[in-house]
Amino acid sequence: MTTIRIQPITAEAFAPYGELLCARPAPDKMINQGRCERHHALATVQRSGGEAIISLFRSEPVSLPYDCVLLERHPLGSQAFMPLGPDPWLSVVAPDDDGMPGAPLAFLVPAGMGVNLRAGIWHGVLTPLDHAADFLVIDREGEGVNLEEVLIPAVTITA
Repeated sequence: MTTIRIQPITAEAFAPYGELLCARPAPDKMINQGRCERHHALATVQRSGGEAIISLFRSEPVSLPYDCVLLERHPLGSQAFMPLGPDPWLSVVAPDDDGMPGAPLAFLVPAGMGVNLRAGIWHGVLTPLDHAADFLVIDREGEGVNLEEVLIPAVTITA
């Protein structure tokens, strides 16, 4: 069994897998008579045909150490996850290795930050820590097979 430690998430460390969804240090512009910051186009919805859809996912929590045994990917479109609650959560990602997941990484995503996973990126299932959580999800709906799941030997994730 492999054990990996959770690492803090940064835009640079997460860049091979997608974008972070959070406010920038300064807004792109002020709108609504100067009362609202607009942090414009934080990520792009990738989709091979089909349409972009918005869903709500409610996920059961896990506690650390956590054994990750399932990775999935969506080859035809990106998938964005934005938490709707006050708690940090875990994002597990892995590079592609000839059509199979490579060595997983675990990122601690702070409260108020989401991620946009690029099309084809291997990732774990939604993983809120210690409390059930709701997520706003933006992904692709349409023709074609857009879900691949792979069972992997358990990877234990620790703090």
